[in-house]
Amino acid sequence: MYALIDAAIDAFFPILERYGDLADTLEARVIEAPDRALVGRIHLLKRDLLEVRRALWPQREAIAAFLHEEAPGIAADLRPFLRDCVDHCYQVIDMVEVQREIAAGLLDLHMSSVANRMNEVMKVLTIISTFFMPMTFLAGVWGMNFDRASPWNLPELGWRFGYPGALALMALLGAMLVAGFWRIGWIRFPGRRGPPPDA
Repeated sequence: MYALIDAAIDAFFPILERYGDLADTLEARVIEAPDRALVGRIHLLKRDLLEVRRALWPQREAIAAFLHEEAPGIAADLRPFLRDCVDHCYQVIDMVEVQREIAAGLLDLHMSSVANRMNEVMKVLTIISTFFMPMTFLAGVWGMNFDRASPWNLPELGWRFGYPGALALMALLGAMLVAGFWRIGWIRFPGRRGPPPDA
């Protein structure tokens, strides 16, 4: 009986090692490229660990019952070995709890990675929108083709260099925005480091 109990408990150690390797692999994938398929894998890992915990908990109670003095048929010289089985059972349960916490942390890490990627995308879209906003405004103002006979209408429409001047002004605004974004650390050029955000 002792040999069977000991073998049954020790068989959980390699299983939990495989779950630990799987958790490490999932963690690396979550950090590198989080996707929806990983959420399902993490949930499967949590469910498997819960099943292992449910299988171990009654075993711990049953083995501990053999250690009582009134347990029939248990020789005194066998009790230290059964106590060792109980210790192994506690170790396996602790490992299961640690693996479950790691799996729960993987879900949090996945959500954080997805949120960070979304923030990066939103930052890029915001920069692009802010970059073109003043140019669109200027193009919209100069695109209102009013009659130039009135002094209140757009006199620059009749200038010889009005079109190149408008393009130059738009380019200047774009360069100023890029410099400002680089200055506050929103964009960085390859091979060059911008100033820190608090500069």
